[in-house]
Amino acid sequence: MKFRVVFLSMHILALLNQDGGTLKTADLDWLSALIRDEFGVHGHEVSVEICPGSKIVSKIEDAAKRADFDVLLVGGGDGTVSAAVGALYDTETALAILPAGTMNLFARTLQIPLALELAVKALAGGTITAVDVATVNGKPFVHQFATGLHARMVRFRERIAYGSRVGKMWATTRAIALAFRRLPKVELVINVDGRTERLKCTAIAISNNLYGSGHLPFADNPKGGVLGVYICTERRLSRVAKLTLDIFTGKWRQNADLIVKSAKHVDLAHRGKPRSNRAVRDGELEVLDDLSKVELHPLSLNVLVPAEATYLDQAVVE
Repeated sequence: MKFRVVFLSMHILALLNQDGGTLKTADLDWLSALIRDEFGVHGHEVSVEICPGSKIVSKIEDAAKRADFDVLLVGGGDGTVSAAVGALYDTETALAILPAGTMNLFARTLQIPLALELAVKALAGGTITAVDVATVNGKPFVHQFATGLHARMVRFRERIAYGSRVGKMWATTRAIALAFRRLPKVELVINVDGRTERLKCTAIAISNNLYGSGHLPFADNPKGGVLGVYICTERRLSRVAKLTLDIFTGKWRQNADLIVKSAKHVDLAHRGKPRSNRAVRDGELEVLDDLSKVELHPLSLNVLVPAEATYLDQAVVE
């Protein structure tokens, strides 16, 4: 079992995506000074770099190869966070998240405050712990891998221009409406921990740890040690719409149209066409491979989180 670690002094590299989410309109000079001051109070050394969105991924990848800091703090939207997870997964360097996106689902799981100033203060006095990461065909994700209706929604959203957080939310609402004009039908052979069945489903999603209840779809315990598997085979539009609403409001456990399983390994075999942009990994469209092998990797990502996070002292599933 791994335990949380508190360092008396850490070296932190902060990369802020100036084009990411709420950072577009934030005073980045003020934010940079706040990061230096708050971490400095706790005896840590911080370097802050502000990057354009076009360069943030390459900056993260370059930073992951360095050995002169303990924590990589990234500020930006969910795409920035996903890139950082991909670079730091299964390394000793810890990831810290300054949530500046639309949903900030992994930050919510880690119980990082969503207000920038509160997030900086909580992280500066935080602790390093290890959390779970899932992979699909070796590519890591911390939130969800999905196909079917979710991928269809994202495809429509990508066709709608937006330039702000509110604009993205409006684009998402329009995309949902467009996606419901014709429900997808995905034919799969699914193997869940060795048990195989054929499915014709409207939507299927696999999450890194089970979603909690009563809120947006994100996990309450990032150390839970299981994949969540969510399957909808319903074809009636009204019932799928009701299920979608229940998922966004955290009432999915009470909806009989959603099949829910937990697992360590899930294989999805798909022979349909087209495959391009038919899968979504942490919000980004991808090719749906003929075989998608999804696995959970317990405690494979080090993260800097608030010291009062409730999951820190919970039992870890090995």
